[in-house]
Amino acid sequence: MPIFERPPLETLAMARDRWTPIYLEHGRLEVDDSSVKWISATGLLCRLPVATISAVLLGPGTTVTHAAMKACADSNTPVCWIGEDGLRFYAFGLSPNHANEMPRFHAAAWADKKRRADIARRMFKMRFPDVDVASRSVKELRGMEGLRVRTLYAQFGAEYGVTWKGRNYNPSNWEMADGINKALSTANSSLYGLCAAVVCSLGYLPSLGFVHDAGTLPFIYDVADLYKHLTSIPAAFMAIRQKPDDDGELVRKLLKQRVEEEKLLQRIPKDLEALFQPSTINSQPSTAPCDPSTLNPQPSTTLCEPSTINSQPSTPS
Repeated sequence: MPIFERPPLETLAMARDRWTPIYLEHGRLEVDDSSVKWISATGLLCRLPVATISAVLLGPGTTVTHAAMKACADSNTPVCWIGEDGLRFYAFGLSPNHANEMPRFHAAAWADKKRRADIARRMFKMRFPDVDVASRSVKELRGMEGLRVRTLYAQFGAEYGVTWKGRNYNPSNWEMADGINKALSTANSSLYGLCAAVVCSLGYLPSLGFVHDAGTLPFIYDVADLYKHLTSIPAAFMAIRQKPDDDGELVRKLLKQRVEEEKLLQRIPKDLEALFQPSTINSQPSTAPCDPSTLNPQPSTTLCEPSTINSQPSTPS
């Protein structure tokens, strides 16, 4: 029977000192000869120092043994189940620390009605910097947001030469939607997956939203809305301009490019930190890169619901 000896806690590397995440697909992760090893579908064998890796990302076509999962847990190494190119996020395990400050911090902010409204206003301010959010209720801001988003869609349609008839689709009757609505839904779904991965890994609570309040992942929708105008919306219109009958492959590729160009994985942690700070409402969250390990995150132990992440929200924008 393969045996993986648990490393002493004091010898485990801190999150900021670990290697970058490793992405694996089409193969098997197991324990053999007291070490974790990866066997790819092509026969490549690679031993993994899981105690020094920041995360193991399991993509399509992967299988993992119980012993391998136990070894990762003993090493405080997160394991995430994701989709191709990281544009889906299905579930995650523990993170490499032993603190729970972030979930308590998020819950305390959400439980305080004044702070909850302030954070919601900051989110609107981040998206619409020319609006005086301090003098308006969150309900009023939601109404203004709907109008502005509809205007934004029309502007992108005119810019990219794509016919825009409005945001209209039915998840249960997908084929009835036109190309641009399908592309928007596909891009938004992938963006939700990416935001879920970041939110969960930092220790925020997906179920406690500030602008959205319905469903199981309102905070994921809150975060994704901050970046749609930079990522999923332009990616969708660009994809339909280039390939009107795109089946989703091109729009996901373009979304990935936009995410990399906007350095979203570096921006989101810093923006979230700024949104939760007790500063004045008119201060803008910084978009400068930051080191997520300095936030001392700790995720909740609840798995993100894949059926929700990979589908569209009940009230799309």
